[in-house]
Parts: sequence; C-alpha cells; structure tokens
Amino acid sequence: MAIERISLLRNVGQFDNVSSGAQVPLTPFAVIYAENGRGKTTLSAILKSLGSGDPSLIQNRKRLKAQHHPHVIVQLSGAPTIFKDGAWSVTQPEIHVFDDAFVAENVCSGIEVETSHRQNLHELILGARGVALSKALQGHVERIEQHNKDMRAKQDAIPAAARGPFSVDAFCGLSPNKDIDKEIEEAERRLAAAKAADAIHQRAAFQTLNLPGFDRDRIRDVLARSLPDLEGAAAALVRDHLRKLGRDGESWVAEGMPRLEAASAGLDHKACPFCAQDLAGSTLIPHYQAYFSDAYSQLKDDIRTLGQGIAADHSGEVMAGFERSVRDASEIRDFWKAFTPIPDIRVDTAAVVWAWTAARESVLEILRAKAASPLEPMQLPDQAVEAVAAFDEQRRSVAEAFDNFLACNEAIKTVKEQAASADVSALESDLVRLKSIKARLEPDVAAKCNDYLKEKAEKAKTEAARTKAREALDKYRETIFPAYEVAINAYLAKFNAGFRLGSVTSVNNRGGSAANYHVVINNENVSLTADAGPSFRTTLSAGDRNTLALAFFFSSLEQAGNLADKILVIDDPMTSLDEHRSLTTMEVMRELYDQVRQIIVLSHSKPFLCDLWASADKNGRSSARIARSNTGSTIMAWDVSADAVTEHDRRHKLVRDYLQAADHTKEREVAAALRHILESYMRVACPTHCPPERLLGNLLIECEKKVGGQDEILSSVNVKELKQLLGYANRFHHDTNPAWQTVLINDAELVGYAERTLKFCSRN
Repeated sequence: MAIERISLLRNVGQFDNVSSGAQVPLTPFAVIYAENGRGKTTLSAILKSLGSGDPSLIQNRKRLKAQHHPHVIVQLSGAPTIFKDGAWSVTQPEIHVFDDAFVAENVCSGIEVETSHRQNLHELILGARGVALSKALQGHVERIEQHNKDMRAKQDAIPAAARGPFSVDAFCGLSPNKDIDKEIEEAERRLAAAKAADAIHQRAAFQTLNLPGFDRDRIRDVLARSLPDLEGAAAALVRDHLRKLGRDGESWVAEGMPRLEAASAGLDHKACPFCAQDLAGSTLIPHYQAYFSDAYSQLKDDIRTLGQGIAADHSGEVMAGFERSVRDASEIRDFWKAFTPIPDIRVDTAAVVWAWTAARESVLEILRAKAASPLEPMQLPDQAVEAVAAFDEQRRSVAEAFDNFLACNEAIKTVKEQAASADVSALESDLVRLKSIKARLEPDVAAKCNDYLKEKAEKAKTEAARTKAREALDKYRETIFPAYEVAINAYLAKFNAGFRLGSVTSVNNRGGSAANYHVVINNENVSLTADAGPSFRTTLSAGDRNTLALAFFFSSLEQAGNLADKILVIDDPMTSLDEHRSLTTMEVMRELYDQVRQIIVLSHSKPFLCDLWASADKNGRSSARIARSNTGSTIMAWDVSADAVTEHDRRHKLVRDYLQAADHTKEREVAAALRHILESYMRVACPTHCPPERLLGNLLIECEKKVGGQDEILSSVNVKELKQLLGYANRFHHDTNPAWQTVLINDAELVGYAERTLKFCSRN
C-alpha cells in the first residue's frame, strides 16, 4: 500500500487542526517543500511512526498548549489508518525514513560513534530477517538475564544458615540421607567429646553390680534336716522340761552337759555337778545326752550360720550399697550419654529393696522357727518362695541393666581415644555439613530449592535456545555483512566520498549485537574511537558523516530486497552535502524511483526539489508544501514549475513583458533589472574574466585595454555598447547611485535601453 494523502494533522507539532492535506494527493513520486521550522521533520516523524508503530514519535511532538492528544489520519491505498489515543489502527512496516534521527541513531551523535549507534547499524545491516534472528537471540539473552535475576532472588530466599558450607547449587543438589539424624547425633557426640576431652579422660566407665541371691536349695536342706536317733517323744520331753527352765534354759543345760562328765570323773556313775548325786536314776539324762549330741549341735550351728549369713548378705547396709551403685551408674550414664549412645535403663531401687527385704524377712522368719525347733523338719513357705522368686526377678532385671551398661564400656573406651586426638574445628565443620544436609529436606527449604532448581533448568533450556539462535544468526551474518560492505562502499564511491569502510563485521556484546567497522582513508585504517590521533571524529567532516548515513540507508534498502514494496521517506538529504554529492544523491533517488513503490522527499531546498521534480515521470509525480498558517502550519499544493524559474529568467520575463504591455508600474523595477541581466550574461559569456566577486566596471576597463590585442575579450563595438548600457543601468543600482530610487524615468528612453540590453545579451 502507498501513502495517498495526509488527511488530518491535529495537535501535533506546528499543526493545530489541518485537514487541507486531504486535497493534496501524494503519488508514487512526491516532493514536499517546507521552510525550516514549518513541520517537515514532524511529518517525517509521523510517517516513521506509521512504519514502526512507535507512538512516542508522535506523542513527543504534541502541540504546545493543546488540550487534546495528537490525532492523525493518513490515507493509504484503499483505506485510512488512524492514530488516536496513542496507537495506530493499522501500520505500514514497509515505510523507511531517512532523516536526522536516522543519522543520530545509526551513524553518530554529533561527531561521536557510540555503542548504541553500532547496535542500531547492526540491525540496519541485518534487515528484517536478520533483525528477527537478532531479536530472537537478544530475547533469549534477556530471558537468561531474567533467569539470573530470578535465580538470585530464589537463591537469596534459601536461608544461608541452612546451606552452611555448601554453595546453592551443591546444597540444592544434595541427595536424601535416611540416616542423617543418626549421623548428626553421632557428630554432635563426637564434637561434645572433643570439647570435653579432659573430663572424659578422668571419667570412669561402668562398674559391675551383682546382687546376692538366696540359696534356696541350702535353705530347704537345713529346714528339712532332723536327728533320726533322737526319739520324738524324748525330744518333746526335753523341750517341755527346758521350757520350764525359763529363758535361756536350753543354753544353760547345753553348757552343763560337758560338766556332767567332769563331775563324774573317778566315779562309776553319772554325778550332778552341783550336788554330786548319782544321776543313774534320772530319766532325763539319757534324753539330754541325745538331745545335746554333736549332731544336734551341728544342726543348730548350721541353722545359725545360715541365718547369720543371710542376715549379713542381705543387710540394710548391703541394700544401701546397692542403691548407691545404682545412683553412681545413673550419674555415669548421664555423663557418657552426651558422647556415645547409652541405654536409657531405669532401675526401680525402691521396688528392688522392697522385694529384697520381703524375701530376706520371709527366709529369716522360717529360719528362726527352725532354730527354735531344730529337730522339726520344715519346708520353705509358699510366701517365702514367692518373695524369693520376686526378688530373683528384680536381680535379673538389675543384672540385665548393668550388663547393658557394661556393654557400653567398649564404646566409652573409643570415645576416650577419639577425644584425645580430636580436631574440634573439623568436627564442627562436619556437624554443620550434616545439619545442612538435613535442612535441605525441610519442607520450606525443599520447596525453595525446588523453585531454584526449576529456574536453573529453565535457564539451561533458554541457554540451549540462545546457542541455537546465535548459530543461526552467525551463519546469516557470514553472508550479509560482506555483501553489505561491498554495497556501502559502492555507494560511497558513487558519492565520491574519498573514504571507504573496512572490516564491516558483527560482534556479540552483553548488551546486544553490534556492527563494527573502521574508516579507510588513503589506505589507512582510522578507528571509530580513539583518545588521541586520527579517529572518526577528527577525519570525517559533517558532509562525510551525512554521506556515510545516506550510504548506510541506501545499502540497507538494497540488501533488504523486496524493493517493490518499499515506501521511502527522505527528509532533507542535502544537509551538509556539497554540490556534486547532491547531484549523486538525486541520481540514486532517480534509480530507486523505478524500483520502489513510492518515494516521498521533503526538503527546504527548492532547487534540489525542482531538479528532482524535473527528472521524474510527469504522470507519477506530485508536489506539496508546508506553509505558514496563522500561528501554525498547513499543507497545500505547490506549483513547482513556478518556483523552478530562476531570478535571471524572471528578470528577462519582466523586461519582455514591459516592452509588450507597457505597464508603467513596473518601470523602476525594469530599470533596476537591466544591470542584473548584464551581470548574469557577462558571468556566463566571460567566466574567466568575470568571476562572481568582480564588478562590471572593472571588467569593462580590462576589456577596453585589451581591444585589438591577441587576448581581446570583447570587440570595440561590444565594449562601446556595454559601456553605454552599463552607464544607463548604473543610474538605477544602489551600489553606483545612492539616489537610484528617485531618478526620473523616461518611458521611451527605458524602452530603448531595455531593447538594446536584451539584444546585447542574446549575442554569442
């Protein structure tokens, strides 16, 4: 689609509410003239926005003090496109604009080439396809930057205290350890042992503890024993008698029996130790002798010995010692459990002592009964049996507990050895590491690690995509950049630039890809930037920089291809260009005219536009001008033909019209034009002798001197005629007559000199 009209310009730049452009068509070749400051650059920016879709190009030019936002309507082929509320209804991406902004964006700002210029030039060289590849690459790069930013945030969310000595990646990559709690517990113990090495060295291990038992077989044996030779009736008789003797009667009799033998010494009968009476007739003496025999005494001794042994082995002092041993073992356990696993074994000393006491009292009670009746066979009562059994159960429990304690002594020995040679710092590091491994599995930390790992995986995918995109872009650039270098140097040659570009390549920077090149002058490479010596800023003039920009622009169009769909908008391409480059620029645009869909050229130079207009196809050209209107500007038709006439042509026409129509209001203007006509003619007829800075009077003097000579300039007739004509014309020129505005004019005289002047200036 081509641009057919600028239908509406409202609240933008110098345009208040301009709809006159709807009546000014823009054809495939259109020229727009505007004086500086009238709105030419604004119109270029509007068309550039239409091509790029960038609303800021229009919004930044909102008309000062305007109440409403910019509103623009551009008529494209077949349908209008509207800019309103900060957006275009339709864009035309095939519009390409060359203006001051193009130079500032792609070549340099003033005299400096910055990174942004080389980045923009990189996109310009790449063209649409390459830009798409470059944007894809840059998109991946930006996403990687975002990944990095997100990863840093997610990394910071993972508590540093939880990570311990691990990096984030190492921490999040830790594998689960089902035994971690045990390992931490062991590490804590080893560290505690290392810190308490002196106390550990001095501390004892567990000691053996065995509770005395009750020999039930022996007890039963003693209880069951009797004297088979001692009749029960006799024994009963003796016991009955002994009871009559009162307290300690049996002991008294038992001690007296040996004295009976002593009292009977030398006698043939048993005699009483007290009265020496014959005891042969006593019925008790034989019973006493049987009762207090050695066997009987032994039985009583065994009963007494057993009872005393049980009383001693199971005394309160022994029980108290047991309780002390349990307390000691508990204290030892409390100390060592901080350094090595110690069974949490509890001994109910009260229960043990209670069962112990019950068993002892039950056994002693039956033994006391036996001691009272030694000859009476007895059995261990069920109550005593149960009490002893209960105590035995407590004994087994205590023995098992202390066996478990004793089993820890080997571990305690190991703790002592390790503590003696431990490295506290290393153990602390190990503990921190193990705690970090455990912390990795905490739900909150695990969720944050998973977020980080997910982001890291996404970054890896993006990096792979970036690598692929870079490879595609590099492959494309390997072709396009050499071709672009050839194309741009071809245009620079056309422009007779006096320099060319070398080593046009692409480079990948963190901020994006950029084009790199150097200027070649007289086969010497000139750097784009340099702190000292020749550089871009010191070797290229303003015209050179603008020429380079034009070469960039035209080369990019050529390399982009598909020229038939392009719409070119060129704003003041003649800035800082000399005459021969202006002509070359016009030639390039004439060549492009037949290759593109539309060319719109805006300029403040009427001669430049007129020359372009003259060379364009008459059926495909159009013209417009941006003119002053009240406090702003408007768009109107422009008669190029009228402005194409030179001042010299106007003066000739003025004089001819006067001679034909005799318009007396033009007399003084005609009289003043005669000298200008003569000057213009002589500068063309005698360019060597009449340069622009030389006055005609001085030329006339030289001509008079050289009349008839080999270097004659004018013949004597022409010298005479020129002298007379100039003498008349000088009367009406401010340089030769201060009163030229008041000189009286005679119509007949003016007609004569006017005819003679035209005739003189028509000679070869």
